[in-house]
Amino acid sequence: MRLDGKVAVVTGAASGFGRGIAELFAAEGAKIVVADINATAAGDLVEKLGKDRAIAMATDVTRRADVDAMIASAVEVFGGVDILVNNAGVTHKNQSLMHVTEDEFDRIYAVNVKSIYLTTLAVVPVMEKRGGGSIINTASTAGIRPRPGLTWYNGSKGAAITLTKSMAAELAPKNIRVNAINPVIGETGMLEQFMGLPDTPENRAKFVAGIPLGRMSKPLDIANAALFLADPASAFITGVAIEVDGGRCI
Repeated sequence: MRLDGKVAVVTGAASGFGRGIAELFAAEGAKIVVADINATAAGDLVEKLGKDRAIAMATDVTRRADVDAMIASAVEVFGGVDILVNNAGVTHKNQSLMHVTEDEFDRIYAVNVKSIYLTTLAVVPVMEKRGGGSIINTASTAGIRPRPGLTWYNGSKGAAITLTKSMAAELAPKNIRVNAINPVIGETGMLEQFMGLPDTPENRAKFVAGIPLGRMSKPLDIANAALFLADPASAFITGVAIEVDGGRCI
């Protein structure tokens, strides 16, 4: 198994891309901290993965106390952290940039950007003790090929990509690799927000038309990319943002 003996913390792990990542990592031998603001859903996933392989943490990634407790629990239960996946994310409805409220804006930057700052402060000392690690940030194609209607979300993901590259350069001497994944629009619970339209076959077709491989992303697509970046086989890769987008950014 590709992650045998590794300990992974996955935020936003109870659903969507995060759930796909947690499930695949567990199948590949990792111990998993299932961190999510939805404690019930996190607990349900742990039941599926097995309590010998996973623990649930009710975590608001915008709160330093929650993030510190998440990492501390990984150390207490599993002995350390080898892999951190900053997957938790939120968006605003696809709409005019003039109609997004200040509270929505603040929430987007707190969850999508500040969380990376908080998890880094908590996990880097732990990874140093392990001799290194892999940090994976879920960014978005929106950060490199922004489109109207999601302007403030686009900016948050652009920040995540820039942070990834800067973190990679600064943390390399500690043998901590930092990479990002840029998914295209996917079949997750936030789909209607991204579309700004009801989830109907006709509306999906409008978005799929811009993806050369002819479909939206799925959790397993993102999980497979995360597995590669977590795997020791990618030990010489850092500072990249992999587009998992069916060709959307060509």
